[in-house]
Formats: sequence, C-alpha cells, structure tokens
Amino acid sequence: MGGLRPHQPGTSRWTKAAPLAIVCRMIDPKLIDELTTRLSATLPGGIQALQADVTKNLRAALESGLAKLDLVTREEFEVQSAVLARTREKLERLEAEIKALEERTG
Repeated sequence: MGGLRPHQPGTSRWTKAAPLAIVCRMIDPKLIDELTTRLSATLPGGIQALQADVTKNLRAALESGLAKLDLVTREEFEVQSAVLARTREKLERLEAEIKALEERTG
C-alpha cells in the first residue's frame, strides 16, 4: 500500500506514491549536531586544530546526504498520521452504513 509523501520537496502537497516507511524516517536536527560532534571528536589531533571548519563541513555533508533521503519533519508526520486516523474512522463508518443498507435491501 502506498504512503503519503510531498509531491515536491518543500511543498505541503501530498501524493500517494511511496511506501509509508519513507514517511516514517525522520531526522532530528539535534541528531545531526550529535553526529557532527562525534565525527569531529574522532579526527586525528592535527586535524582537530581545524575543528570548527571540519565540523561545519561535516554538518553540511550530513545535511546534504539526509536531504536526498526524502525525509519529513516530525510535525508533517504527525499531521499526516492524524489525517490517516480520521480517514480510517470515516471508512469504518461508511463500511458499517453500507453493510446496514445491504442488510435492509436484502
């Protein structure tokens, strides 16, 4: 079953196209900071003298790589989860109504 994902990056239009797993993958900016800090700390001593520059470049590389993964923010995920829950509830109500009508008509 296809999930919902943005039609184009940076837009709020959603289309049925990708597996729900893609929508579920989200990266917190704090995680990017933590990864950058950890990677910078593992550098040899001579390179650590350039730590600010290396940290900036590592962060840019991580953000660039993660941007290519078609991720969504937590807020977008929560909004779409709520929409999906309401849709499921409506579907269940409609199925019950159809069943009741079918039983009445025979």
